Amino acid sequence: MIELPETYVLAEQAKQILLGKTIKSAVANHHPHGFAWYAGDPALYNEKLAGKKITGSAAYGGRPEIWAEEMRISFNDGVRARYLAPGEKRPEKHQLLIEFDDGSAVSCSVQMYGGMFAFENGSADDWYYTAAKEKPSPYTDTFDEAYFGGLRRGVKQTLSVKAFLATEQRIPGFGNGVLHDVLWNARLHPKRKLDTLSDADMDALFKSVKATLAEMRDGGGRDTERDLFGSPGGYRTILSSKTLAYPCPVCGGGLKREAYMGGNIYVCPACQPLN
Repeated sequence: MIELPETYVLAEQAKQILLGKTIKSAVANHHPHGFAWYAGDPALYNEKLAGKKITGSAAYGGRPEIWAEEMRISFNDGVRARYLAPGEKRPEKHQLLIEFDDGSAVSCSVQMYGGMFAFENGSADDWYYTAAKEKPSPYTDTFDEAYFGGLRRGVKQTLSVKAFLATEQRIPGFGNGVLHDVLWNARLHPKRKLDTLSDADMDALFKSVKATLAEMRDGGGRDTERDLFGSPGGYRTILSSKTLAYPCPVCGGGLKREAYMGGNIYVCPACQPLN
């Protein structure tokens, strides 16, 4: 699923390979998916986008965005976008296919659920998108210790660390995927309650949010996700489904996976004690 690091990687790749190209055609909802979402009628996407030149890209939380003159093409976390070179075979099934004047294309497919939104700049009516644009990103200086402390003071202190970081769009684009390495680096268990955290714990958590996310971005995204070329990211996750069978790289103990808050959490019980 696309989260903060992958959003930046995808937006940067789009800028590098698509800038200046003109959209020849756009086909949306070619292979209907029950949990694929669009902005308005997908049958109108070609009318909205054909003839528009790619002028830029941006990263907002978990939403990479491509600029096509006054139009915006924005994807959310369940979409897998793939660049196709001129002459490269197009997939038989896709939820959005954008063809360019040089014969290249971008295809989008939905995994479990996902949105591919094409809309005029400034017209989006989407709380998640607005929050991602308005709230400071952990990649900016505005997201500092004072801001992070304010986030904590603004919630019930009985929230778990996972609920604090990864729900309610408090940090847009921060989801269950990036959570595990952030908390492992801070040596905090996802179930720890905020009211059990010391000042030192909060300091470690803030520093880990900033540093771990930057490392993920600079590594080209997590190795559990894929970029525009279909390649896995270069950041090697410490705690994920890919590493569960291996020992903790610090203590050598076994890692643990369990269900929590509608998803799985990964922890090292020794390095991240709950009590």
